[in-house]
Amino acid sequence: LATPISHHPVQLCLRDRVLYERDDAVALITLNRPERLNAMNQSMLEALAQAAQRAEQDDHVRAVVLTGSGNAFSSGFDLKAQAEHTPQGIDEWRKVLRRNFDACMTFWHLAKPTVAAVHGPALAGACELSMACDITIADETAVFGEPELRFGAGIVVMLLPWMVGPKRAKEIILLGLDNISAQEAAQIGLVNRVVPKGKDLETALSIANKLSRIDQPLMVQTKQAINQAYAIMGMEQALEAALKVDIQIEGEGMPTKARFLQIARDQGLRAAIAWRDSLTEED
Repeated sequence: LATPISHHPVQLCLRDRVLYERDDAVALITLNRPERLNAMNQSMLEALAQAAQRAEQDDHVRAVVLTGSGNAFSSGFDLKAQAEHTPQGIDEWRKVLRRNFDACMTFWHLAKPTVAAVHGPALAGACELSMACDITIADETAVFGEPELRFGAGIVVMLLPWMVGPKRAKEIILLGLDNISAQEAAQIGLVNRVVPKGKDLETALSIANKLSRIDQPLMVQTKQAINQAYAIMGMEQALEAALKVDIQIEGEGMPTKARFLQIARDQGLRAAIAWRDSLTEED
């Protein structure tokens, strides 16, 4: 944008964990928990959905940019919060995972075009969130991955096969890869383009500004037509089926996940992640 986004954002959640700003026809939504690499807890996800709804309902907004504050887009769903208050059983997990799923897919279904500006980690649920946006810009520091299976968790939003194809998706998901560089992400179709360090938001805002100049009915109907093509191919049905699988996995509980959360409770999340990584270290 020629002029910067206003520095007087509308705060939408407790402790300002999601920021909402609008400059002319572009809304900027920022995950704002930098001390935790923008890990998304349930209150943040609720605020994220509120911010998306605000952009959807504002007739002045014609494009949306999503980014993260500090050194990360987001490390994913908040595992520390899960360790402190672990849902029990399928019914409790269904409510949690449905919120996770809907928060991500809101950006896919939003009538207005959405652009993700990614720097630093975009892992697990955050990787899925970045994929749900229509266009994803990554700077050179961005790192993507789906490490869930390595700590006994399932995949909430199974978008990856639709973006990169089944062979590459299986490798990433089944091995729990969490070190996919921005350059590799672009090569496999996970992001649209890679820009120099620190230029992701500037580029995303520029793209959003261009998108906002196109006739809104034309933009809305064309995005819907593209999404409908995927719906006809069965994407939405497949995603719902995968969500049911994840609810079953988390509701029943995996031994690795139970151990991971126990270590997180007793020794902290850093120790739990070190234990997770030790399970899959190469010989």
